[in-house]
Amino acid sequence: MAVLEICCYGMDCAVIAEQAGADRIELCAAPAEGGLTPSAGTLLGVRQRVSIPVHPIIRPRGGDFCYSAGEFSTMLDDIAYLRELGYPGLVVGILNEDGEVDRPRMEKVMAQARGMAVTFHRAFDMCRDPWIAQDQLRDLGVARILTSGQKQSALEGLSLIRELKDRSGAPIIMAGSGVRLSNLPHFVSAGIEEVHSSAGCRGASPMRYRKEGVSMSSDAMADEYSRYCVDADAVAAMKAALCAVE
Repeated sequence: MAVLEICCYGMDCAVIAEQAGADRIELCAAPAEGGLTPSAGTLLGVRQRVSIPVHPIIRPRGGDFCYSAGEFSTMLDDIAYLRELGYPGLVVGILNEDGEVDRPRMEKVMAQARGMAVTFHRAFDMCRDPWIAQDQLRDLGVARILTSGQKQSALEGLSLIRELKDRSGAPIIMAGSGVRLSNLPHFVSAGIEEVHSSAGCRGASPMRYRKEGVSMSSDAMADEYSRYCVDADAVAAMKAALCAVE
């Protein structure tokens, strides 16, 4: 049976995902940025309240995956904090200016994360050569690669995902980006061992008073009175579909 990882933005989402049957959680902040390092308080709270494996993302900002010296130093400090809290794994991705895996920095990440399972996230989908990158990540000891097959969605990139999976001695290949209940059978039939989904939805804010004409967002059209949530029914349905194949 394939492993179901759910991307969660915050402690409430993580608790819901676990209750709905997720096998593992990728813990992030900032959904609009595609996932950033969670706060210290969130990391502490999730560690205390969630019992399934949780792998927080280590990503100091949005945008590309080529980091300054200061950003990389922050990432190493954040990894040290995860290890101190006892997290079993983390999610990270670092590229150099030429779109290759930044091997010297990833070696430092692996040393700092000793004893933790490291997932190389969808920075993989931005790299120049997926085959070279896969070999480098295998040699580094990376546990898994989260990928959409270098396409916008994992369904579009399923052919490459399957080829990456079929190479011997490779890290686990986890399909992610646009994976949902409706297309889950495609990944199951392709023999993909792990799938990653946000199972996200928007929930209304409980606020009754809503100030007109004032926004905290750079996007004037953003609805600041709705919140990103994990859809428990979607998680449960995906888990049930995977169990049915067992």
